[in-house]
Amino acid sequence: MIPDFDNQLQLLIDAALKEDVGDGDHSTLCCIPANAKGKAVLKIKEGGVLAGVDVAEKIFRYQYPKSVFTRYKSDGDAMTVGEKAFEVEAPVHTILQCERLVLNIMQRMSGIATLTRSYTELLEGFRTKLLDTRKTTPNFRLLEKEAVRIGGGVNHRFGLFDMIMLKDNHIDYAGGIEAAVERAANYVQRYRPDLKIEVETRSLDDVRTVLRVGQGKVLRVMLDNFAPELVKEAVDLIGGAFETEASGGINKETIRAYAATGVDYVSVGGLIHQARSLDLSLKAVAK
Repeated sequence: MIPDFDNQLQLLIDAALKEDVGDGDHSTLCCIPANAKGKAVLKIKEGGVLAGVDVAEKIFRYQYPKSVFTRYKSDGDAMTVGEKAFEVEAPVHTILQCERLVLNIMQRMSGIATLTRSYTELLEGFRTKLLDTRKTTPNFRLLEKEAVRIGGGVNHRFGLFDMIMLKDNHIDYAGGIEAAVERAANYVQRYRPDLKIEVETRSLDDVRTVLRVGQGKVLRVMLDNFAPELVKEAVDLIGGAFETEASGGINKETIRAYAATGVDYVSVGGLIHQARSLDLSLKAVAK
C-alpha cells in the first residue's frame, strides 16, 4: 500500500514544478497578461487505459485552488483516439505552467496502466494476482505504482521500509537462509512486530529449508527464476504453509503457464520499466 499518498503527491508536485518553472515561466510571462483566464482540454491521441486524471486535478488546484476541473473520463477507463479526458478553467499562467507536468505524468501513468491491464487480462480465470516491483524511476515510484493499481495490478512493498524481503544477497551475506530467517524473525519481534517477511529461494532445496525454519516466521516464499514446472513442484511442496510468488523473466508469453501452477502471485518488473508512454495533448480552447 502506498503510504501517505496525498502528502507524498504534494511533495512530488511541488518539486516537479520548481524543477520546471525555476525563476519563472518566461515564455508565458513575456506575452500573456497576468490576469488572463483560459480553458484547456486534455485530448486523447492514442488508445489504452487512462491514468492520472486525479493527479492532474491536484496539480492544477495546487497552483490555483479555484481551478474549475471538469472530468469526462476517470482513471482506469478505456480511452480511444479523439476523446476528451477533462477540461480545466484557470488563469492562463497556471494552465501553461502545469501543462507539461500534467502531460508527462498522465502519458507515463497511462502507459503503465495500459501494459498492466494487458497482463491482468491474461490472468483471467486464474487465482494468481499480478505484483509490481521496486524497479521504478527514482522519485516517481509513487505514481508508477499508482498506475499499476489503476491498471488492475497489486502493489508489492513500496520501499525498503514496509516489508522484509530476504533476497539472494541478504542470504549470502548472512550466511544462508536459516541464519537470515532467524535474524529477521528476532528483529521483527524486537523492533517491528508489524513487518512481514518474504524469503527468496533459488532451488527446491532452498524451499525445503524455508519450510523447516520459517514456520510462524515467514509470510511468503519467492520462487526466483523457477521454470513453471518447478514452480508447480514448489507450490505443491509448500502446500499452503506460506504465500507463494513467482518472479524473474515472466512475460506475456509465459504468465499463463505460471498462473496455471497455482502460485499466489507473479511479479513483473516490466510493468513499469518496459511501459511506453501514451500520446495525450493539452490544448487551449478558443474563446
